[in-house]
Amino acid sequence: MITTAILGASGFSGQETLDRVLGHPELELVALGSDSLAGQPVGALDPRLARNGHGPLPAFVPNDAALAAGADLVFVCLDNELEPPEDAVVVDLSGSHRTGFDEWCYALPELAPPTGRLIANPGCYATAALLALAPIAGIVDPATVVVDGKSGISGAGRTPKDRSHAAAVLENVSPYAVGEHRHAPEIARLLGFPVTFVPHVVPLRRGLVCTCYVTASEDPRPLLEAAYAGSHVVEVIETVPDLARLQGTDAAEIAVFEDRSTGRWIVVGAIDNLGKGAAGQAVQNANLALGLEETAGLRLSGVLV
Repeated sequence: MITTAILGASGFSGQETLDRVLGHPELELVALGSDSLAGQPVGALDPRLARNGHGPLPAFVPNDAALAAGADLVFVCLDNELEPPEDAVVVDLSGSHRTGFDEWCYALPELAPPTGRLIANPGCYATAALLALAPIAGIVDPATVVVDGKSGISGAGRTPKDRSHAAAVLENVSPYAVGEHRHAPEIARLLGFPVTFVPHVVPLRRGLVCTCYVTASEDPRPLLEAAYAGSHVVEVIETVPDLARLQGTDAAEIAVFEDRSTGRWIVVGAIDNLGKGAAGQAVQNANLALGLEETAGLRLSGVLV
């Protein structure tokens, strides 16, 4: 078994990562880091964890103690940078290393698999946009690319903010960080050119969709289908992606439509922002880095009710 530590386990992405680690056949949880819950049992985060079916789980410890636990695999679900332990595989779910050119590798499994033990996990918006656009980057006019992103409020994290207050979210759709969102450079780095990107908060708990408008020299569908033909995570579908179908899973759906009135193409990428957009992708990257089955521990199916 591969010993595993999770830092920032009390946040949304940390809790989702914990859920997948507990369901993973090859990972053994040895440390749970949370500065706010240090010294408390796992039930302090969620009473269901006390009856998880996997036996007693370790109590929360400060994040620095979890980092020093000597685990083979470390998931970092924190906003602050840290010094990674030697020899461990480290998957960083924050944005600290996504656009830098240091020893960390940026890893989006279907497009840029991990190449080292220090892995920068992509952002949620960037994941959906890149899955939709990267395979067709060679046939689009970069100046025409517009990405309209919409995400559920869990993308803002557990810590309360003015824009995450119920009064700001319910019965509302709010664009934010217009022209300056932190995922824009991340998208541009992998695509090779910048795009116009506008994110919005919508009144959902979870789920994310990026609708991408492009002018292309040919039908993008064959390139997208070829890119994901062997994927168990990303599917190119004939119908419109459905967030309700993806919520709670680590899967992604891509769809392509032609705007017959303008000749432009519309490529839609949809994911769960906490699944393929965070925890699920982090586990997928860890699996690849450790030589495990790529989909081990992932949630890839759901039931629409």
